[in-house]
Amino acid sequence: QAQLVESGGGLVQAGGSLRLSCAASGSIFRFNTMGWYRQAPGKQRELVARITSAGSTNYDDSVKARFTISRDDAKNTVYLQMMSLRPDDTAVYYCNVPTLGANGAVPWGQGTQVTVSS
Repeated sequence: QAQLVESGGGLVQAGGSLRLSCAASGSIFRFNTMGWYRQAPGKQRELVARITSAGSTNYDDSVKARFTISRDDAKNTVYLQMMSLRPDDTAVYYCNVPTLGANGAVPWGQGTQVTVSS
């Protein structure tokens, strides 16, 4: 069964950094674009970064120049390096295969909580 496991979240001060990881089963990962999403309290889930199987990347304006998405095909893992974190980055972060809007193609994992204090 398709499975996504996110990790690496935590509590960090504004201006700090975190690196998130998402381990995906091979059936999900290979040949697929992967994306990182986030959902803040009271808000809808949003796609913030994506990376194609060829390594092309795309970012939401809110995270551009601060976040970097990457992938390790040998490990079936996608990463999100987050720098210069701000309180408004506080959210639960998820990975998935992007479809339309903020939807994902496979069942969602549990996500990883990122909390940025001011």
